[in-house]
Amino acid sequence: MSSDSTLSNVRFDNWNLESNILNSLSEKGWDFATKIQAEAIPIARKGRNVVGQARTGSGKTAAFGIPCIESTQTNGVTQAIIITPTRELAQQVSEELTWLKGEKGLKIETVYGGTDIEKQAKTLDGGVEIIVGTPGRIIDMSKRGHIKLEGITTLCLDEADRMLDMGFFPDIIWILEKMVNRKQTMLFSATFPEEVLEAANTFISDAEHVMSDDLEVEIPEIEQMHISVGRANKLWALGRILIKMDEDDQMMVFTNTKRMVDLLTQRLSKFRLNAVGLHGDMPQNKRQRIIESFKEGNDKVLICTDVAARGIDVDGVTIVVNYDLPDDVESYVHRIGRTGRMGRKGVAWSFVSGEDKGQLQKISATWNLEIPESNPPELPEGVSREPVKRQQDWAEVANNFGMVTVNLSIGKNHGASNHNLTNWFHTEARLDQLAIGEVTISDSSSQVEIHLDKVESALKVMANRKWDGNSVNLEILK
Repeated sequence: MSSDSTLSNVRFDNWNLESNILNSLSEKGWDFATKIQAEAIPIARKGRNVVGQARTGSGKTAAFGIPCIESTQTNGVTQAIIITPTRELAQQVSEELTWLKGEKGLKIETVYGGTDIEKQAKTLDGGVEIIVGTPGRIIDMSKRGHIKLEGITTLCLDEADRMLDMGFFPDIIWILEKMVNRKQTMLFSATFPEEVLEAANTFISDAEHVMSDDLEVEIPEIEQMHISVGRANKLWALGRILIKMDEDDQMMVFTNTKRMVDLLTQRLSKFRLNAVGLHGDMPQNKRQRIIESFKEGNDKVLICTDVAARGIDVDGVTIVVNYDLPDDVESYVHRIGRTGRMGRKGVAWSFVSGEDKGQLQKISATWNLEIPESNPPELPEGVSREPVKRQQDWAEVANNFGMVTVNLSIGKNHGASNHNLTNWFHTEARLDQLAIGEVTISDSSSQVEIHLDKVESALKVMANRKWDGNSVNLEILK
């Protein structure tokens, strides 16, 4: 769970917790609360509002998760919502809550973009007690009537510094305004800049503050760049970096989840690109063998999570790749600090999707870093074939709600109206109402929003359809 330095001398069994939670903690071998848990949990269990600052790896998910699970009844009604800035963090939080609740029959559902919207809607309509999700999809599902925010009493913002920066702030306010019966609010984060605390005070003025000391981190002097790329083409960008590696290069690739470590290792192998994976679920002796082999230079590429990489000191690392941008700002510095050692040249690449832009700005501002945008490296001379083929990734052109804007060469002058355009797509492309977003019509053109899950098939069908006997030109607006 955490290093000994973060543990307190408070035992979980001192608190008279629900037996389901206590059993889960015991099975994991968690006897003592971490410092943030020891301070935050007793306050939160009384239903008080909490603002907690804690470093990554110090157990903050359980600090809000335990009180949240305890105060939630198993009745099929949504009572608590936990909002995170990324889908990866939503998955991690959901996984931790799922094992923490043990035998308590709560339904916990993750809600984020890039997944089947109709399937998610059905699950929500079936009765869910705790929702963990990202702001865009939560708003989307609320507007569609699948999440009833007015009935939810508990709100938690994880990585609150990112949730309350200007990028997400309007979304959070929209959600808060709908939560008219909110009784408890918890904010947890690794950092709380002054402007974030001011933003928090607009909707949580009577909170108990549980804060830790600021973290001092040394910033390494290495070349840092970011590549703007959607989820589907991260592998393509990584292939470009891999194929440019020299004989004496070594690379560490960071992902945010253990599952992604395994997936990425498998996918690279499929493209005949060699890499070894390392994460906390592997047996200790296997992990040790992988680390030794990497240290000795036998393996050139190591894919790992932040937790697994702790304690790895390899002077030969020349390249660090943030395949997933880290969920907290200090992890970025720890990651890139693994290269450029012993006077060697080092380079750090970060893959940044549309939803990561705010976090990149946050990292840059916090540590006063220049992380300019760059294209991936060019293919080496004499190589014409991509190591990994580039794909069409609709997420790269979708908005925060997962909608892609399609421009049509017909407008009011051609008899187009909001109603008949929607009907046209509904009938011809067999799109249901959930898959069609806003429709905007001018004199000679129109824009129709289509959900990214459906846009490719819709474009193929509509390319052959006529409007009043005339062909229609369709193109994607970025």
